This record gives sequence, C-alpha cells and structure tokens, in this order.
Amino acid sequence: MKNCRIKISPQEGAGVYHCVSRTVNGERLFGEVEREMFRQQMWQVADYCGVRIMTYAVLSNHFHILVSVPKAVTVSDAELLRRYKVLYPEPTKYQVARIDVLEKKLAAEDDGMREWRKQQLALMGDVSQFMKLLKQRFAIWFNRAHNRYGTFWSERFRSVLVENGTALRAVAAYIDLNPVRAGLVADPKNYRFCGYAEAVAGNKKARASLSTVLEKNEWSEAQRVYRLMLYGGKKKDGAASLSAARIEKVLRDGGSLSAAELLRCRLNYFTRGAVLGGKAFVSEQLQRYRKLTGKRKHSAPRPLPLTGGLGELTVLRGKR
Repeated sequence: MKNCRIKISPQEGAGVYHCVSRTVNGERLFGEVEREMFRQQMWQVADYCGVRIMTYAVLSNHFHILVSVPKAVTVSDAELLRRYKVLYPEPTKYQVARIDVLEKKLAAEDDGMREWRKQQLALMGDVSQFMKLLKQRFAIWFNRAHNRYGTFWSERFRSVLVENGTALRAVAAYIDLNPVRAGLVADPKNYRFCGYAEAVAGNKKARASLSTVLEKNEWSEAQRVYRLMLYGGKKKDGAASLSAARIEKVLRDGGSLSAAELLRCRLNYFTRGAVLGGKAFVSEQLQRYRKLTGKRKHSAPRPLPLTGGLGELTVLRGKR
C-alpha cells in the first residue's frame, strides 16, 4: 500500500505528521511487555533521527504517533556520536562499531567515515526514515524475543500532514483518546502507553510536547485546556456512545457534533486525509505537490463534516 502522505522535498519536509501502522493481519501482538519496548524504542529512535514526539498511543495491533519534523539543520560530529550512542548505549554484538573507535576516525577525517557520516545523516530529519527505522528495530526485537520469523507489519505506514493550531490540537486529542474509544479506560491518563499518560506521570519531554501543541508555556495550564478538549467539560463516560446510526442522522440533518463527541468517533479523515488543516494550508500543500511532481493531483480540499467545536477543518483526501 502506498503511503498517503504527499511527498515533498527534504527541505520542505518539515511539519507535523500523524503516522499510523498496523500489525500483519491485524494480529494482537502487542502485550504490555511489547508496548513498553515499543515505547522505549520510539523515544530512542526519535532522539537519533532528530524528530520530536508530540504524542502517541500504542494499542494491541497498531500504533499512532504524532511526530514533528524540524527544518533541516546542521548536525555536528559530536551530536552525531551522541545520537548514535542513544541507539547503542552499550557495546553489543549487533553494534556496527564502538563509539570510541568512531570518535577517533571522525576526528582523523578517515576516508571511510565520510560515507558513514553521510549514511547516518540520511536517516535524520525525515519522517519516512524515522518510521522505517522504528518499525525495523521493533520487528527484529519482537521476532528474536518470540522465536518468530517473517513479516511483523502489515503495510507501509500511513501519514497525514497536520497544520499547527486547531488541527494539531484535534489530532493530538484524537490520538490520546484511542484507548478510550477502544473501551480500555475511561480516562487516557490511566492508559500507560499514550503521550498524555506519560505527561501526567511526569515525563518532561511528553509535557513539553503537549504544551507546545496547546501553545502554553506551563504544563498545568496546558493540561487544563487539554482536559477540556478531551471531555468538553463533561463527566468521563469511557468509550464512544455515538452509534453509526446517530452519526448518519446528524449528517442527513445537516447538524454537527461537539468537539468531545467528534473526537470519540473513528475518523478516517485523521488517518487517511493526506493533509489536514485550514483550507489555505491544504491548498498550499496541493500546489506544492503539483509544482514538485508536475502532476495534477485528482484531489481538492474538502471540508470536514461534523466539525462542531473543532472549527472549519479541511482535508485533501475525502473519506473512502
């Protein structure tokens, strides 16, 4: 399956992406141990690749990650070695080279190290490389741990480019509400394997990321605003209570849902929409794609129905 993200040039690849991937045949392969290992590897690979985890959720057969990719920056040899050590904190038989050996060769401008440096830098600042490395490392660990071989993931990951502001806040809340929609918990703070729970538990990176999403300087204020998004000021009621029939009726009647109601629904627009944001943002990304490829994409910005309290969101690719 092709990745539904519009492919833009590396320099223009900065942005925030909602990435989703599932296990082969949708098998429930993630137990608690597996989710914890995936969580650890996710933070490690993000640090190595120079991207930022805004929030995430790991379920039994799939995961969601909201990842921010910065504009291209220069990575010094010292920083390159620090990141490399993040992936290989201790020498193992699987490590390509010891950190002290690499440090000496880089300092001596060894001919072979120029190519090594180039290869490492190519893995950084790119959402596709981040996802590829994360999925590969976890699949290798899982197969070894379970004496298993063969494919672990069902497909190449899907991703949606998300505009900062309203769209970003909505997608973050949608991701953190995954365990609530699945009926696993009534409150995402009680689900260990999501970004909001990590933030509540005191993880500084998780708190800083969600504070950035909510455009707040202090975590206490960010958390207050975020909980209003998650619950709309109403009592927690666990999984979504909206039936498909009710949603269809709202659509037929030309009505809308509140933000809290909408975020408890499964929204393909948030995982398959290619680009999500205001109409101007989506149109800009479409024009960039056409200019880069010379192709006329058979899509146009489409208003997201039932937005309610989320404002006028637009997607590039409509519901299938």
